[in-house]
Amino acid sequence: MKYHIDIAPRTLHFKQPAGTSRGVYHVRRSWFITITDEQGRQGVGECAPLPRLSCDDMPDYGEQLRLVCDHFCDAGEADLQRLRPFPSMLFGLETALQHLHAGSFRLFDTPFGRGETGIPINGLVWMGTHDEMLRRIDEKISGGFRCIKLKIGAIDFDSELRLLQHIRRVFKKEELEIRVDANGAFNPEEAQKKLELLAAYDIHSIEQPIRQGQWQEMARLCRAGIIPIALDEELIGVNEPSRKEALLDTIQPAYIILKPSLHGGMGGTKEWLTMARQRHIGSWMTSALESNIGLNAIAHLAALEYGPEISMPQGLGTGQLFTDNIAVPIEIRHDKLFYLVKSEE
Repeated sequence: MKYHIDIAPRTLHFKQPAGTSRGVYHVRRSWFITITDEQGRQGVGECAPLPRLSCDDMPDYGEQLRLVCDHFCDAGEADLQRLRPFPSMLFGLETALQHLHAGSFRLFDTPFGRGETGIPINGLVWMGTHDEMLRRIDEKISGGFRCIKLKIGAIDFDSELRLLQHIRRVFKKEELEIRVDANGAFNPEEAQKKLELLAAYDIHSIEQPIRQGQWQEMARLCRAGIIPIALDEELIGVNEPSRKEALLDTIQPAYIILKPSLHGGMGGTKEWLTMARQRHIGSWMTSALESNIGLNAIAHLAALEYGPEISMPQGLGTGQLFTDNIAVPIEIRHDKLFYLVKSEE
């Protein structure tokens, strides 16, 4: 099969600054690829590396993507082994191919893809001042979310504890699940004490409490069992199967959080999932701040891999982040993401 690929870079603009412990995002750069086959059928995918985080973030990303696409067109298929170091490019190619073969944005035939069920999602609360975060927390809870995720590590820790105290005054853990994401903000020397203070508020899990690459320190925190630990940034750049197994066996986390743009595309994500299940490690999927093109693909992949009765809230509530997002038939209703079948008719 012969293919042709067009590449269109695009900058998306956040409605409000997206703050993490690593900095604040105001815009999001993505490269959209359109694959056309010999019959004229087309599929669209998104290649969206995160600056200073993705293992394939590079100054000449557009030029390298062109080379990858040209190689794909010459070979007629995506070479998973060759593209392991370029997960965001691989994810874009996989998405575009699946879109082409499916003939619509319903990438896989699942109850979610048929519009029969929604996927539970968490409500994301970005970093900000104490008052800003308090307002955002209240908005998420009022909007019907029963799982919220708080980015922590940017304001002083005492203020963050007061925010958690505010929530737990009203909602017990049976009523509202709280996840926190430190994005590696804690020092190893202080991490255990901070986890102990956070544990008082019945935290479901904490993502990446310390910076990635410190396997023994992370393993020690996991063994302490204070709060279940979920790995996120830790998985970035760990592309070979043997290295993935070594990471999981050494750290033994409670959860891994899978972002196809960062963690190996669809194929690499499935690989991580298989290894985690073999070790009784939980997981969920989340976006890496892609547009609705990438978000839709991750949602359909999650529905395929986790089955029709997804009980674990996924991190798929990012479709309303941008002022100039791309129209795709997905929408949030209360605390679930739905695919809109009628929009295709």
